[in-house]
This record gives sequence, structure tokens and C-alpha cells, in this order.
Amino acid sequence: MLAKRIIPCLDVKDGRTVKGVNFVDLRDAGDPVELAWNYSNQGADELVFLDITATVERRKTMVELVKAVARQINIPFTIGGGINEIADADALLNAGADKISINSAAVRNPKLIDELAAAFGVQFVVIAVDTRHIDGKNIVHLNGGRLPTERETLEWILEAESRGAGEILLTSMDHDGTKGGFDNGLLKTVNDAVHIPVIASGGAGKVEHFVDVFEKTNVDAALAASVFHYGEILIPDLKRTLKGNSIEVRI
Repeated sequence: MLAKRIIPCLDVKDGRTVKGVNFVDLRDAGDPVELAWNYSNQGADELVFLDITATVERRKTMVELVKAVARQINIPFTIGGGINEIADADALLNAGADKISINSAAVRNPKLIDELAAAFGVQFVVIAVDTRHIDGKNIVHLNGGRLPTERETLEWILEAESRGAGEILLTSMDHDGTKGGFDNGLLKTVNDAVHIPVIASGGAGKVEHFVDVFEKTNVDAALAASVFHYGEILIPDLKRTLKGNSIEVRI
């Protein structure tokens, strides 16, 4: 059985790590390179960096940040934000990122998934999906959650998988930052429907929420931000609890 992964997420804006609630009211959470080093030492399995305003401001993700992080840590990390073409991904992977994450650009141009998978391999391509429950449906949102689309979440995820997505990072905007627990119903539906790893995101508030998401949905990984950034949950403690609940993790 593959070990479940614990993944801190660092939302980066203007070179700093930030965190909000339901994608708004951002506050500073520290230096991303320092946090990366700390999480690597704590026993995080991977890291995700999202340049949360890159798409909106039409900027490219900071290659220099990737280089700085790659020098400091020895665990895999994913970078996302503002990746619109092969050249963007190429620059980030060459700078030291292990995987790239795309969201808005993939929905606007689904063929980009095919192109990235063909150029770099399926294992390098993470499709991030920001979803919100609207009128009884789960709807994909773009531009850091600012723009609702016509796409239903599961339908889009299945298309992304068919085009060459290697992993799905699924964030429930309704749960994000609330610390009330993951959207286990949606996560189970998606995880049961796909054949690639799913990363749960949005809603972690206490250790029990991680136990719940793995037991109830069988996702491959759980991602969180503020509970790690502000020291509310320490990764070694979290992993010991998971292990104590017969959930396989790397200690």
C-alpha cells in the first residue's frame, strides 16, 4: 500500500507566503523559502507553491523563487500560477521544480494538458481545480477563485485525466480556510471516478480532519496551509496520529 502524503501549501504573493479564508482576506504567513526548509525538516512529503496572483496579473511565476527553494530542500515540490505555455513550464522545471500545476490556463485551453504531458511526461502535470457548490452543482472556478465557469467539476476532472493529467489537486472553495474539515463527499466522488492520485485541499483545521479524509475518501494526499504555517499542527505529531489510526505514512 502506498503511503499517504502530507503536503503543506504555500500561497505566494509578492514574494511572501499569504493565507486567507474562502480565497479572500489574505494575511502574511512568512518567507516561503524559510517555510519550505522548515517543512522539509519536519517531514513533509512534498510541497506546493502557488503564485496566487500570477494568472490575474498576467505575470510569470517567479523562477528565482523556485531556484531558491530547490537549493534549500530535498523533497519534491510543485509550482503553479501563470503557466500558460510549454516555455513557462520548461523554465520552472529547469529551475528545480519537480512538477508544475495548471488551473485557469488548462480550462481555457484544454489542449495545453496534452502538450505538457507529451513534452514532460504525465507525472510532471498536476491539474489544480478550484470548485464551489452553486445551485446544487460543483462548478470549476478560475483566476484564483474569482471567476465561475460553465464546467462541472467531475466532468472537467475526467477530461483532464483523459488528456494526460498525472494528478488532481482539488480545492473546495467553500471549505478553504474555514478549518471545518475537508469536503469528503466531493473528494470521495472524484477519487472513486479517476485512476490518478487526488490531493485533498480546503478545510483542514485539526488532526482529526486528516484522519477523516483518508479514512472516508481514500485520497492519496492531503494538503493544508494555515494550520501548518501558524504552528497549529506539527507534521511529526500529525503523522504519528495517522499511523496510530492505521493510515500508512512515511515517518
